[in-house]
Amino acid sequence: MQGADRLVQTLRRIHRRGYKAYKDIQGSYALGTDALGEIELHIDHVQGDPFAAPSKLRLRVDAARAGIPEALAESRTRRMALADFLARRARAAICQHVAGTRGSGKSGRVTVDAGGQEVLERTALAIGPGWFELRLRVGLPAAGRRVLGDEAEVLLCEELPAVADAALCWQSLPQTEARAFVACVENQEHIRARLEERGLVAFVADGAVLPRESGASDLPLRPGALPFRAPEALRVDFDLPNPVAGGGDRLSGLGIPRGVTLIAGGGYHGKSTLLRALERGVHPHVPGDGREYVVTVADAVKIRAEDGRRVEGVDIEAFIGALPEGRPTDAFRSEDASGSTSQAANIAEALEIGTSLLLLDEDTSATNFMVRDARMQALVAGDREPITPFVDRVRELHDALGVSTVLVMGGCGDYFDVADTVLLMECFAPRDATVEARRIAAEQPSRRRSEATRPLTAVRPRIPLAEGFEASRGRREVRIDARGRDALLYGSETVDLRGLEQLLDPSQTRAVGRALHLACERWMNGRRTLRQVIEALDRYLDEHGLDVLDPFRSGGRHPGDLARPRRAELAAALNRLRWLCVLQSPTPPGAPEGSQTPKDRGERFR
Repeated sequence: MQGADRLVQTLRRIHRRGYKAYKDIQGSYALGTDALGEIELHIDHVQGDPFAAPSKLRLRVDAARAGIPEALAESRTRRMALADFLARRARAAICQHVAGTRGSGKSGRVTVDAGGQEVLERTALAIGPGWFELRLRVGLPAAGRRVLGDEAEVLLCEELPAVADAALCWQSLPQTEARAFVACVENQEHIRARLEERGLVAFVADGAVLPRESGASDLPLRPGALPFRAPEALRVDFDLPNPVAGGGDRLSGLGIPRGVTLIAGGGYHGKSTLLRALERGVHPHVPGDGREYVVTVADAVKIRAEDGRRVEGVDIEAFIGALPEGRPTDAFRSEDASGSTSQAANIAEALEIGTSLLLLDEDTSATNFMVRDARMQALVAGDREPITPFVDRVRELHDALGVSTVLVMGGCGDYFDVADTVLLMECFAPRDATVEARRIAAEQPSRRRSEATRPLTAVRPRIPLAEGFEASRGRREVRIDARGRDALLYGSETVDLRGLEQLLDPSQTRAVGRALHLACERWMNGRRTLRQVIEALDRYLDEHGLDVLDPFRSGGRHPGDLARPRRAELAAALNRLRWLCVLQSPTPPGAPEGSQTPKDRGERFR
């Protein structure tokens, strides 16, 4: 560890030299030494050009200097919440203490990968044994392509230590806000952990604000938004480990039970808004978001039609029977799936990975996949229609497989016959209309016939093969990056992830790519099923943390821009790789991991 004076000397020596001279400052330095302790500056990677990706730096403060109460990080949930809060404080501190752009290209820009409205496990702020570490991207100052050593001296030796003290030292933090943030996240995870024992798949608290500012903003709509209030017939209460803001330690609201729940209502009355809140409710939210107490089971999967996606060896026979010319669908593949076949594949893949809740909206579904009414059945005979509509399978999904469904449907009352619960949205207010819907169904029978030709069974699992998982590109050994939230660059391929509505952040997308690369190297041995591979990967991340996903960490670069994806998004991204190659396993779902032998393996699909 070198002293701050050594860093200053180097910066003054390379002042006005070519930009590559910044390589001389790479290393570790002790800054801000005083009675409270040191602030360590680690310059892990220096950019080669002021217009290139910024340099990677870490600021580390020991626990004594930080003074943050140990109780705020005593559990996994609390540690995640505290790290998220500190990263957000660092973002605010950068705005306050860093002058900003100073020179050419990205000169002077300092960023931290803090989050949006959801609280995610991230690598931007690490909490270790006896220290707190902030990971930053910093544009080192330059005039043209020449070093601005004097500006860099101010940035590195004055402004960044000020950021460290403002973001990582308890005496500088809004302490009440910090405690409330951690408590709020802990409350949300407490509710999530108790949904199953209460027979619920989701909870929406009274007073929640579900509408957003606009289609381009995830911030709550205030003022003017109608606070949510649960109908009495579906009201439940949860005792909490921490008091809620402005109240006690008990929360009341809507409990959505297991089974089939239909969300009905007129246009613009809040049906899709409620569903979007539920799909985002798989993650905790920041206090003040309005949806901080909208809590959904963690493995819920939003399903939609996805025209044009590639499907590889997926068992969709329960929804799509034999296609024209006798083409089987128990191992369906397509380079350009239709709306109905893509939606069937999305459901089958969610079942394969082990979801307990499907979320669907008629607005993003294929009409012919959702229902065929009696008149259409009369015109197009059953033997000429391979699709078994979702309305004929949704009941079986729960009764046979234990998978619940929450469905937005404003245009077809045939779902009244299969729903356990019907919520009617009226001006963004929910009403329990279950009894009324059943009465209407009895008085006005649909006269349609069920088109299910065989009982619903579990989806046949697949075995992903490591061959084809090539992450190199040109002379680069590994090329994995995010192109925003919706596109993953993996080697020479760009994977389209627009259909993954629960993927929230480019940092999650980046982590997905690196996680799939790791899974290929460690667990795709030709014996493990896709679900077993993803579960092994998830356990590994639980044990070792997200830092293991950085393929360059041995070279001193820090992974400060990764956020934890769920199993569902990991599997969904894998399923969208254009060169995915699988075997379909004859082993029943739930068989022991690795129980397939080469002799037992099913047909290969590519």
